[in-house]
Amino acid sequence: MDFRLPAQAEAFRAEVQEFLAEHLTAEMIAATRDGTIHSPGLHRAIADRGWLSGAVPAELGGGGMDPVELCVLLEELQLHQAPADALGVAVVTVSMILEHGNDFLRAEAVPRLLSGEALGCFGYSEPESGSDVAAARTRAVRDGDGWIINGSKMWTTLAHVADYVLLLTRTDPDVPKHRGLTFFVVPLDTPGIEIRPVATMGTERSNATFYDDVRLGDEWRLGEVNGGWDVMKTALKYERGIAGGQFPSPPVIEAAIDWARTARRADRPRPIDDDTVRHRLVQAMIDVEVCRSFAYHTAALASQGEMFGVEGSMTKLFASESYKKHCAWFLDMMGAEGLLTHDDPGAHMDGLIEEHFRHAPVTAIYGGTSEINRNLVAEGWLGLPRSRS
Repeated sequence: MDFRLPAQAEAFRAEVQEFLAEHLTAEMIAATRDGTIHSPGLHRAIADRGWLSGAVPAELGGGGMDPVELCVLLEELQLHQAPADALGVAVVTVSMILEHGNDFLRAEAVPRLLSGEALGCFGYSEPESGSDVAAARTRAVRDGDGWIINGSKMWTTLAHVADYVLLLTRTDPDVPKHRGLTFFVVPLDTPGIEIRPVATMGTERSNATFYDDVRLGDEWRLGEVNGGWDVMKTALKYERGIAGGQFPSPPVIEAAIDWARTARRADRPRPIDDDTVRHRLVQAMIDVEVCRSFAYHTAALASQGEMFGVEGSMTKLFASESYKKHCAWFLDMMGAEGLLTHDDPGAHMDGLIEEHFRHAPVTAIYGGTSEINRNLVAEGWLGLPRSRS
């Protein structure tokens, strides 16, 4: 098998690397320690380069960047630890509006999002529903030509810097839960919205958002009334396409190798000379290559016009579970030294491994939990019977 990428994709990789060398700074990366994995300057530069609009599918009116090139872009951003979470959110938000939105939304929100002037965020989960987003209780009630919205959302990451939230609401409580949902694109400066920070174990800031008699015109509705589940399925399709570009974190592996080579312990060999340590480091590197094959295979299918399904779930599942496993291995190898954070004197590489150990679990939640993706792989790839209601 030939695992080389097309020459065009490798040329694009060189372009991305040159771009990041010019625009990504150490200060941008360090600033993410406040919990916001977003840099306005970098995001604008990516938009100005045309890569935001390029990542939107051509059939929706976007630039139609080749999926393999999109995979290259996502990989390089991750390799360079670029704070670019808002990129994927913007691509999903614009794609949903172009597929389901009205003329007002296309004219009002899409240009602002694609230029990098505005940011989006997702208002799906609620305090009592978690991953069961169809159990949403946030109510939207008709009020003349508009709507009044009341309720709350949890894990609204980026809401404190975003301009719009894609809000899933319940518009009919008397029908089965999947049939009574409606989406809105809600400007976050609308009166009645409150945003409260939620600290996470992984340092990343999320938010709880509250909606108290929020009045919204019908022009902000996304899709049909009570047709929100169809919009939700579209959102997951695009989100898993972006998540398919995930990889176990090579910078963490590089940090672990550096530690294993340089750590000195009295009356003991260097960690790099320990068989168990060497095995784990090599296995982690193998996992990265396996995941790259998953990701680029999925991208190649999309590039050939094939609608991938379970392949995206396989890629995302393998990436997030490998990432968690690697971070646990490395922290265990380092012992007490691995618990030093970036604030502690003597922390190896500024506490990079410890920080990633805390962040890794969340990657098994967003974009579809590992449990959900295991079900999809079991049913869609292995042909096992459906085991949930």
